[in-house]
Amino acid sequence: MTARPHTLKTGCVAACASLLVACSTVDKPVEKMASLFTPYRVELIQGNVVTREQLSILRPGFTRQQVRDILGTPLISSVFHADRWDYAFTIKRQGAQPQQRKLSVFFQNNVLTRVEADEMPSEAEFAAGIDVRKTGATKVPRLEATAQELQAFKPAQTPEPALPFAPASMDYPPLESPVR
Repeated sequence: MTARPHTLKTGCVAACASLLVACSTVDKPVEKMASLFTPYRVELIQGNVVTREQLSILRPGFTRQQVRDILGTPLISSVFHADRWDYAFTIKRQGAQPQQRKLSVFFQNNVLTRVEADEMPSEAEFAAGIDVRKTGATKVPRLEATAQELQAFKPAQTPEPALPFAPASMDYPPLESPVR
C-alpha cells in the first residue's frame, strides 16, 4: 500500500502539468482570435451640430426666435444666465476621432448681441469627419444640384383630364341649428 500514494501523487502532478501545458498552447490561438473581434461601442451623440454655414447667417439684432430657428433649441439655457444660450456638441464614434465643439450666444433685451464659438466645420467637413469607412481618401459628395440636374426632376406638364361629371357643390348646410 505504500507504493500507491506515490503513484497517486505522481499521477496528480502529471495531470496538472499536462493541463498547464494545454492551457498555454490553447491560450495563444484563442487570444489571436479574440483580438480580431472588437466589442460594439455605442455611438454617443449629444447636443446640436452647428456648422460654419449656420454661424454665418447669425447677425447682431436677431431675436431669440430667429436664433432658435437657425441653431435649434440650446442645449443649456440657465436661469442664472438668462441672457446666454450655450450650444455644445459631442460625438464619440467607433473608428473616428471624438469631436467636441462649444458655442455661446449672448442676448440683451431679447436681441442677439454677440457670439463666442470654437472653430466650426462646414457641412462637408463635418460629414467627412464622422465617416468611419476604412477607405483611403474619402471624397466628400457635392451638396448642391446644377440647373440641368434639377430639370431632370421636374414633373412633366400634363393637361388635366376633363371630368365626365359636374364638380360637387361646395355649398354645405350649417353644422349647428340657429340659436333661438
